[in-house]
Amino acid sequence: MFLFKNEVNKLKILIDADGCPVTRIAVDEAEKHDIEAIIYCDTSHDFSSYNAKVITVSKGADSADFALVNDAEKGDIVITQDYGLAAMALAKKAIPITQNGLIINDFNIDGLLNSRHEAKAARRAGKHLKGPSKRTHKQDADFTAALLSLIK
Repeated sequence: MFLFKNEVNKLKILIDADGCPVTRIAVDEAEKHDIEAIIYCDTSHDFSSYNAKVITVSKGADSADFALVNDAEKGDIVITQDYGLAAMALAKKAIPITQNGLIINDFNIDGLLNSRHEAKAARRAGKHLKGPSKRTHKQDADFTAALLSLIK
């Protein structure tokens, strides 16, 4: 998939950085390809050392998500592990990608949202769900490959 935007509407990489393990990779790739990277976070995080624009919002439920989706435009790449945010980004014709390199689209979003709903219902019912395992180099490589497939 190739993305082209005119000079008025240049491609951007928008990063939902709260708990995102690939922020550094995304910013580095954006810089290599002369793409603006914008990091969205709340006041409990500090990304000032990154070579990217940082938008810090007040701490609150989904405050960074709403700021990001409000700024998203058609064709922008949105890095998030939040399927709700991904769905909103899709509605704006942006392209969501997860930290593991899954490119979210109109064909897989319903299943992802359903799995999120089922996990939430299980937690409410008192079930203990296994958390994510330790991040691997392969996951970083998969993310990088998927990101590059979107920007080249």
